[in-house]
Amino acid sequence: MPFVHLHNHSEYSLLDGFSRLDRLTLRVAELGMEAVALTDHGNLYGAIEFYRSAHNAGIKPIIGCEAYVAPNSNTDRVPGDRFPHHVTLLAQNRAGYKNLLGLISTAHLEGFYYKPRVDRALLETYNEGIVVLSGCPSGEVPRLLASSRIDDAIAAARWYREVFGDRYYLELMQHEAVDGLELINRGLLDLGKQVGIPLVATNDTHYVHQEDSALQDVLTSIQTNTTINDPGRLRMTDDSYYIKSEAEMAALWPDLPEAITNTQRIADSCELTIDFGQTHVPHFPTPDGQPAQLFLETLCRAGVQRRYPEPSEHVMRRLAYELEVIEKTDFADYFLVVWDIFKFVNERGILSAVRGSAAASLVLYCLDVTQIDPLATRLVFERFLNLERKELPDIDMDFQDDRREEVIRYCVDRYGRDHVAQIITFGTLGAKAAIRDVGRALGTDSADVDRLAKLIPGRPGMSLDLAISEVSEINDLVSSGESYKRLFDTARGLEGSVRHASTHAAGVIISEEPLVKNVPLQRPVTGDETGTPMTQLSMGPLADLGLLKMDFLGLTNLTILDRALKLVAGH
Repeated sequence: MPFVHLHNHSEYSLLDGFSRLDRLTLRVAELGMEAVALTDHGNLYGAIEFYRSAHNAGIKPIIGCEAYVAPNSNTDRVPGDRFPHHVTLLAQNRAGYKNLLGLISTAHLEGFYYKPRVDRALLETYNEGIVVLSGCPSGEVPRLLASSRIDDAIAAARWYREVFGDRYYLELMQHEAVDGLELINRGLLDLGKQVGIPLVATNDTHYVHQEDSALQDVLTSIQTNTTINDPGRLRMTDDSYYIKSEAEMAALWPDLPEAITNTQRIADSCELTIDFGQTHVPHFPTPDGQPAQLFLETLCRAGVQRRYPEPSEHVMRRLAYELEVIEKTDFADYFLVVWDIFKFVNERGILSAVRGSAAASLVLYCLDVTQIDPLATRLVFERFLNLERKELPDIDMDFQDDRREEVIRYCVDRYGRDHVAQIITFGTLGAKAAIRDVGRALGTDSADVDRLAKLIPGRPGMSLDLAISEVSEINDLVSSGESYKRLFDTARGLEGSVRHASTHAAGVIISEEPLVKNVPLQRPVTGDETGTPMTQLSMGPLADLGLLKMDFLGLTNLTILDRALKLVAGH
C-alpha cells in the first residue's frame, strides 16, 4: 500500500530533530517511496537544501512546515499565548510555496512571542495552494478533543474545512505512551465521519533510523539543558519516531487503509518547481530611466579620465573589454549597486576596502570602488569575471566596524526594508563542543569531560575521528572505561548537527522584488522588531536562487586607522 511521510523534522528543527537531510531523502528512496515532506518547527531553514537533496535522491520534495497558530491574534502578547497550537502546512505548488513564505515570514517578523506564530486570519489570507493537516497532539482540534470539548473541536475543524476545502485532513499518529493520544485518535475518527473530513496517517519523525532514538534523546537534553538521568525531562516516550516503511505504517492502521492511501493522494497533488536559473539583482534607478549598461559606461568614461588623465590605447581597450563582458553577462545593475554603495561610503568618509579578485577590475577602479590600479599591478580580470562564469562575481567589501550598520541602513533606505536583509548562518556541534554538550547531557563527571575535550586539537576542520587517530591519549582514554567510550561515541554520533542560528558576520542580500516572494525572513538574532530582517536561508541556498548576496564585513583595523587619522589631524 503506497505511503508518503508527510510530517518530518530535520536537524533544522534546532536540537529537536536529528535527521540529516541527505540521510532522510536517501532512506526514503531506499524504502521505495516516491515523495517525502519536510515540516520543521516554525521555520523553512532547510527548504532549498531539502529540495535539492530529494531531487538528487530521485524522489519528490514536498516543502512544508509545522507552524504555530496563536489562539487569537498573532499580535497578542498575553501569558496564555505562550503555548500556540501546532498545524502541519504543505505547499502544493508555486502559489502555495509563496504563501508558505509569507506565512512563516509574518509569523517571525510580526507574530513572535516565544514562538513564531500565525493566526486564523493569516491562514485564510494565505490559504491558496496549501494542504493543511490538523497536526500532532498539540494541534488545535486534537487539544480540544483531549479536553473533551467535542463541540469546539467540530467547530474548529469546520472552520479549517471551509477555508481549505478538500485540502484539509485530520492527522492520525500512533506512538506509545503519549498521554491522551488514544482518546484523540478516537475523537478524530468520529469527527471525520460526522463532518466528512478525510483522515491521513503521519509518524512525526525526528530521526531516520530506529537506532537513532538514543542520540535524539541526548540532543533533546542538550536543548533543554537537562540530563538523560532526569526522569522529568522532556523526551520522546518511545523509539517510534523514525522513517518507517510502508508496511510498518500500514500495520499501524489495518482498519483505515484510506489514512495510508491519502498520503499518496496528497503527494500526488503537490507539484512544486523552484527555478534556479533566474537572478534577482535590483534594477538600479538610473537618471531619466536610461539603460543600466549605458549609465555604467558613462560613469566609467568619466572615471577613466579621472584615474588616467591621458589614457593610453591599452587602458581604453581593457575598459571596453570589461564593459563588454559585463554587458554579455547582464551584470550592469550589479556594478551600479556596488558603485552607489561606495559613493555613499566615500562621501561619508567611512574607511573601506575591497578584498579578493574584484581588485582586478578596471571598471571598479574607475568607479572608485577599488583603489589599486589593476593595470599597473598586472591583475587578471578573468579571475574576477568571465563569460564562462555565469554566477554573480564576489565583491567583498570591508568597512570600519563602528560604521558598518550605517552602510546597511543606507541600503535599506535606498532599496526598501522589504528588499534588504542580513543572512543567517548555522552553528554546528564541532568536535570540542560535542564532547562538552554531550557530557552535560549524559551527566558525565565534569572533570572527565574537561580532560577529554582539552585533548582535542583546536585547529579548523578538526573532527572526533581525526582527533582519535592523531592523539594517542584520546584513544587511551576511550579504551580505559565505559564512561569515556560512551561519551566519545555519543558525541561522534551528534557531531556536525545544527545547534543554533546566528547572523552571518558579513552577508547582506538585496533584491529587486520584496524578498519574501523568494525567501523566508525572520527577525535578527537580537530579536529587534525594528532591525534589519534576516533570511532563513544561508549563503548557499541564496546563491542557488540567484539572489544578490554581498559581503559587508566590519573590520576593527579600519576603525583603528580611522581614529588614528583623526588624532593625527587633530580632531
